[in-house]
Amino acid sequence: MDANQADRAQRVYLVIMDETEEARRALRFAARRSVRTGGTVHILALVPRQEFVVFAGIQATIEAEARERAEVLVTTAAGSLASESGLTPVISVRNGDGPNVVRAYLAEHPEVSALVLGAAAEGNPGPLISYFAGNAGSLPCVLMIVPGLVDEEGIDAFS
Repeated sequence: MDANQADRAQRVYLVIMDETEEARRALRFAARRSVRTGGTVHILALVPRQEFVVFAGIQATIEAEARERAEVLVTTAAGSLASESGLTPVISVRNGDGPNVVRAYLAEHPEVSALVLGAAAEGNPGPLISYFAGNAGSLPCVLMIVPGLVDEEGIDAFS
């Protein structure tokens, strides 16, 4: 394998998955780039900390349901990715504050080449984009933001 092939094999795109259209666009972009560059996709679902409930049993049930929803979400996204592109992504579900969890994941996975986020079409681009765009200089990888108004054809043409 020459140096160019080795470089291409090491490209890993991290997508933060949730139920939004922005996340689906980011995943599509990352998948297209991965296929084109011979890379891999990592899908990370975040389970936010739940508001404190006085009764521990209720708290545990709420947290378990949130985690289960996140696991179904990433499993479904991984299945779609595999059927559309042939890629088998690395999937992970983590509890906690979004920016902290993403930073911890990046620290644990130095092979990640790019953090790929999807921006909302209107209004606030989203909390992760706001945070990471403001702190891009301290990221260990490239930050890629897929604009909210870019459709599937635009993503396919660019990536």
